[in-house]
Order: sequence, then structure tokens, then C-alpha cells
Amino acid sequence: MSVDKLPNGVRLGVSPLSWTNEVLDELGGDIPLETCLNQAAAAGYQGVELGKKFPREHEELRATLDGYGLALISGWYSGFLAERSVEEEMEAVASHAELLTALGAEVMVYGPCGKMTPGAPLDMSMTERLTLDEDEMDTYADRLSAFEKRLLDTYGLKMGYHHHLMMVAETFDEISRIIDRAGCGLLLDTGHAVAAGFDYAKLIERFGDLITHIHLKDVRADRMARVRKEDLSFNDGVRAGMFTVPGDGDVDFRPLAEFVRASGYRGWLAVEAEQDPARPEAEPQAAVRRALDFTTSLFGGQP
Repeated sequence: MSVDKLPNGVRLGVSPLSWTNEVLDELGGDIPLETCLNQAAAAGYQGVELGKKFPREHEELRATLDGYGLALISGWYSGFLAERSVEEEMEAVASHAELLTALGAEVMVYGPCGKMTPGAPLDMSMTERLTLDEDEMDTYADRLSAFEKRLLDTYGLKMGYHHHLMMVAETFDEISRIIDRAGCGLLLDTGHAVAAGFDYAKLIERFGDLITHIHLKDVRADRMARVRKEDLSFNDGVRAGMFTVPGDGDVDFRPLAEFVRASGYRGWLAVEAEQDPARPEAEPQAAVRRALDFTTSLFGGQP
């Protein structure tokens, strides 16, 4: 299936999470980077997000991606502005931001980490998530705003603030309080919104003009319900298959497609699914092909 049905200025990419989990080595840790890139390119994707197996030297990474005709979309950065200063964050982000800029990325994915239990917070039960109080949240938002300006001025990168389960911006109210005050660029993740218990379209309605990046993630409602009922951890939810590629779960992607068509959004749509590649339902090559066909069909392509 071709991506030529996408609106002008919109490109379709894929995350390496369909092949290799960033945290859980037992999920695809043995799959070579070359397999990921070859299958992504063969499926028809135009770019990939950065993953842990990618080279981090500019020229090596450029040569690697060029060999498959793929662009670098962006890359996750674990941010800790809830705990450290803007200056400290700028020092910490330097090498990552330089890499993204050198490879032509326009947006940096900012992960809302911070004030999390030391060790492995994604292995804690969902109800053990630590949060920010209102004063802490306001301070955090002010730092985000200042950091985004520095990021753009220094590296020419826009921010894509990634709301995320088990982190300091999970619920709609938390995300809204932060983004209302910070006014920073927002990454819309369909799966993390639905898994957090709210309709992702609410973020479109409230912050559509601030959306700089989009992750297309689906949710299997029955497995997500089990995760909540049994108060499992995020990582156990991933192992259980609570997330999948768009079209394989229960998320309605039509409002997302309508937003992209009507808003003038210009940027990347990134297919992202954290699941076990050893499961037949999640075999990467077939899954990402289905996802590409499903996504292009939303914009007039034939599935």
C-alpha cells in the first residue's frame, strides 16, 4: 500500500518498538536493527524513530538510514524538569538534540519523567504512580516552557511533549494543567490517552494547534481492563498485549484522520506498538504492514 494518499506535508513512519522493546530486553532483544529497518522500508514507511540499537554517531546513523531510504523521525528523550533546572536539562539533552538536528528531525519527543520511584517505576502497579501537586505542576510547566524555547533557539527543534502512563502527565486533567500553562508542543498518543481512561479527541479539541507529533497506538480493551482490574504494572501490561498497532485494537482512529485532514497538520504520523514480537498476533513484519494499510485507508487508500 502506498502512502501517497496522505495529505500534503504528512508522512508516515514507524517506531522500532514493534521489533525491540526499549526497556524489556526479553521482547525482541535478539532482533537485529537491520531486520527492523529492512522490514520498515519494505512495508513502505518513510521514516523511523530512534531506538536503543541505533548508532549514535551522526555520520554512521545517516549512512545506516540512507541505506534503507528512511528518514529519522525523532527520538525519545527522558526529561526530568520536575526535579532539575532548565540549565541542567539543556546540558543533559545536548548530544541527543545534536543528533536529531544533524539527521534532519524537526521535533524531539520529550518524555515526562521525574518524581518517580527509584529503580523500575514501570514495574510498579498502576495505582502506585507518583504525581505532582498543583504547585509542583506549575513549576514544572514553567520550566517546560523555558526549556522548549531554549531547545528551539539552540537546536531548531520543536518539542513533542509525550503524555504517558505511569509518568507525571497521564490523565487528561494533568496533561491539560501542564499544557495550558506551558503552551508547549504536544505529542498526541492515541493509545496512551485511551489507556489512561479518556478520549484522545479531547486533546485534539483543546490543544489541536499545539500538536507537533502523533503516535498511532491501538489498545486491546479487554487486556487493558485486566491490567486495571488486577492493578498490574505497565511492563506486565505490555507483556500481556494491552497495546497493538492501529487497526488491531479498539481505538477509533477516524477523529484523528479528520483532524489531520482538516487542521493543516504537517508532520509525522508514527505507528507505535509496544508488544511481544514473539506472539503470532504481533509478528513485526505482518503487524507493521497491516498498520500501514489501515492508516492509509483512513485517508482514502484501499486496505
